[in-house]
Amino acid sequence: MIHAAFLTIIDQEKNMAHRPAHLEYLSRLFDQGKVIMAGPFTDGKGGLVLYKTETVEEARELAEQDPVVLHGARTLELREWKPLQFPIELA
Repeated sequence: MIHAAFLTIIDQEKNMAHRPAHLEYLSRLFDQGKVIMAGPFTDGKGGLVLYKTETVEEARELAEQDPVVLHGARTLELREWKPLQFPIELA
C-alpha cells in the first residue's frame, strides 16, 4: 500500500528547528524501503511524503513519528494513494 502524507507547515520556527531531524528520519525510512519519495512543495508551505507500508496503521505511525509532526511544526493529512498503471488500456 502507498500512503501520501501531506505535511503543511503551521509553525515556521519549529519547522526550521526540526527540519534536520525530519530529513534524517525520512532518509532512514527510505533506506528501509518505507519511504519511496518525498519533497517540498514549491510554494514553501510544506511537503509530501510517499510511504510504502503493509497497513494504514503502519503508515500513520511512521508519519506521526516524523519530528516535524511530533513537535507540532506541521499538520498531517494521510491518504491512501493508488498509482495508475501505464499504459492505460481503454476498453
